[in-house]
Amino acid sequence: MNFRLSSLLLLLLGLGTAHADPAPADTPADAVPKSSAALTLDAFVVNGKLDEAREQIVPSLGATSFLMTAQQIDNLPQGADAPFNQLLLRAPGVAADSAANGDLHVRGEHANLQYRINDVLLPEGISGFGLELDPRFVDTLQFVTGSLPAQYGFRTAGVVDIHTNSGAAGQGSSVSLYGGSFGTLRPSFASSGSAGQLSYFINGSYDHNDLGIENPTAGARAIHDTTDQAKVFSYFSYLLDDQSRITVMLSASDSKFQVPNTPGVAAGTSPDGTPWVPGFFDSVRLDENQHEQNYYGVISLQKSLGDLNYQVSVLGRDSRVHFTPDPFGDLYFNGVASDVARRLQSAGLQLDGSDAVNDRHTLRAGTMLLRESVTANATTTVFPVDANGDPTGPAFPIADRQKLHGTFAGIYVQDEWTLTPKLTLNYGARFDVFNSSFDDENQLSPRLNLIYKASDSTTLHAGYARYFTPPPVENVPGSTVASFDGTSNASALDRDDPVKAERADYFDAGLSRKLSPGFQVGVDAYYKRAKNQLDDGLFGQTLILSAFNYAKGEIYGVELTASYTRGGFSTYLNLARAKAQGRDWISSQFLFDPADLAYVHTHAIALDHDQALTGSFGAAYRWKRSRGDTQVFIDTLYGSGLRTDATAPDGSTIPNGGTVPSSYTVGVGAERTFKVGANRYWKIRGDIVNLTDNPYALRDGTGVGVNAAQYGMRRGFFGSVGYNF
Repeated sequence: MNFRLSSLLLLLLGLGTAHADPAPADTPADAVPKSSAALTLDAFVVNGKLDEAREQIVPSLGATSFLMTAQQIDNLPQGADAPFNQLLLRAPGVAADSAANGDLHVRGEHANLQYRINDVLLPEGISGFGLELDPRFVDTLQFVTGSLPAQYGFRTAGVVDIHTNSGAAGQGSSVSLYGGSFGTLRPSFASSGSAGQLSYFINGSYDHNDLGIENPTAGARAIHDTTDQAKVFSYFSYLLDDQSRITVMLSASDSKFQVPNTPGVAAGTSPDGTPWVPGFFDSVRLDENQHEQNYYGVISLQKSLGDLNYQVSVLGRDSRVHFTPDPFGDLYFNGVASDVARRLQSAGLQLDGSDAVNDRHTLRAGTMLLRESVTANATTTVFPVDANGDPTGPAFPIADRQKLHGTFAGIYVQDEWTLTPKLTLNYGARFDVFNSSFDDENQLSPRLNLIYKASDSTTLHAGYARYFTPPPVENVPGSTVASFDGTSNASALDRDDPVKAERADYFDAGLSRKLSPGFQVGVDAYYKRAKNQLDDGLFGQTLILSAFNYAKGEIYGVELTASYTRGGFSTYLNLARAKAQGRDWISSQFLFDPADLAYVHTHAIALDHDQALTGSFGAAYRWKRSRGDTQVFIDTLYGSGLRTDATAPDGSTIPNGGTVPSSYTVGVGAERTFKVGANRYWKIRGDIVNLTDNPYALRDGTGVGVNAAQYGMRRGFFGSVGYNF
């Protein structure tokens, strides 16, 4: 093993440090190059070279990759002012769910996504990243699915890798005001630039609207659904010399949501245990709220020494969610009023490196360590009840405080082997360990991807990956079931087996072909077989997810993609067919109805997020003029419907046995820029979302882990004006 290869392995195992060859001991001091000499290089050039080197550390060889640029984001409804999860819905095989958690389902999976910024893993939060991230700081977005290479562990349904505006390309600032239907008002700003060896980018926004969570009715306006969200992101890069740099990323978000109300809900029992008086309390007057806060920071050191490249990062995160009930009304309508506060704190270390050993082999290796701690406080007000479930006295509170912890650790090694000029084999393995207050597991996971470039226009790939997916610590339900026995919050059974890590075999194969300049098509098929299939859902009143396992899971499907670009015209089409099912709930059983539990024990059922057919289409045209550009676009999403319960011929319930009706939405818009000087211009934009005003249901209130009906946004008119200088 040569010196560079040994150094890389030692570095990534934490046993040594890779470095350039030192100057001989007898070399005069003034003959040794000073770092300041390197710093006379153009900062933009050096940053560009280091960006290229970073891409060699963690490529997505053999996996299915979807790339979206800032210009393509601009071609979507609402553009950079859209919620971040709307960007991913334009990727193949991605189905929409509740916007309250930014939920997405990729290839028939529950969430199970990992997010990276500039190739650094972001620790997950309680509410996910769908609402926390802002499209405005995206330069390019790469969405990776399929049989992932060995550097990707733990969250494996998909990898969202965001490359930010770094500021190295030059100075620039912008301000924008966006608004429209549903009381929407969203001012934002961005600033980027460089000074010497320092480059920076800062982005911030504030969002107010009256449709923070999906409407539980098909009406045009939701009741009690106002949200206020503030976000800020900053990126700083400092060149130490022409081979290394330090980057710092900081982010903060604060979001407040009213939980929407459904009119006409029948109440049950008054807070003092006496029968409810009709007309005394109306469900539209309920006042439930949720407050979410997320903060994270990442410090990275990147080094490029010829063919040897590595990046080491220290990362931390603080995520908080607080659900406050209507203390009076919730007792009327649910018999329970739960005040729930949950906090997730995490810290970790990530190290990745690559070494081009020779012209046929590139070695890559890395390690990751992440420690999470969850504090859960809940005060639940309940009634004492008799054997029939009728209240026997006044309501009283039950307080509960829990602490959970989890440690995620992984190490990987892989080799990119060029077998022939047309055939590349990327093979390797990773070893992962998960240790927590409720589970202790590990797994060795081989990975194998074969890429064959049949011609300049045709590429084929096939791969296999063994996956190990621990449950999100923040979503593991607390084991306090028995404390609610004899109350209005009692579960029908007290069984609460611990949530386990999912273990899966994943197969993927596909082909992409350029039919003509600018015209490309692709097809990709996949199959997953899982033990301890993970899933999650919303049980009870809060918008906080709870995790559970199926004993077995099976997911498979096929995706078709096409895109065409010529001049100012661009268009794309994605179509995906999928099937996802599981059998036998083997953890957190207290969450379920006993009859459903018995049915799923002997029958495979569709997963609640299973959607048979998913599609997206878009087209845009841009006219370029010396005084400014004009663009128009149209965009469409289609879904055959997420799952809902069904009724069997004998009158029993089949969990997830049906679907909500299929739906589509059409968005159109136009944008015009007006140049007013060098690097200065105005931008005016208008959007219509759900042009046909199509009322459509994401959920109907039934199905496994579904606690409310949810309807998509009705027709909305939005506009923005921005100034770049």
